[in-house]
Amino acid sequence: GIDQKLAGRAVMADGAYRGNPDVIIPYRKPTDGSELPERKKDLNKQHRTVRAQVEHALARMKNFKILRDYRRAAHTLTDTASGIAHLHNIILLG
Repeated sequence: GIDQKLAGRAVMADGAYRGNPDVIIPYRKPTDGSELPERKKDLNKQHRTVRAQVEHALARMKNFKILRDYRRAAHTLTDTASGIAHLHNIILLG
């Protein structure tokens, strides 16, 4: 059901999703060996920054035992992850 939840939303991915028009991936170096223009380098830097923040947040969430050892029905994972995110925010603000 993730495809329905993300319908119409921008989704960022790494370069492995080349050819998939539904995701935003970083710009690649031209095949002629020339350098990327500065504008595209800056966009790639922003892309890396956002993806790193998301990856770090997911890694922190895995520190919660309930998510690391998750064995419930897959359709309940969204609610569980949302609850963990709220708990994580309480810890940060606490």
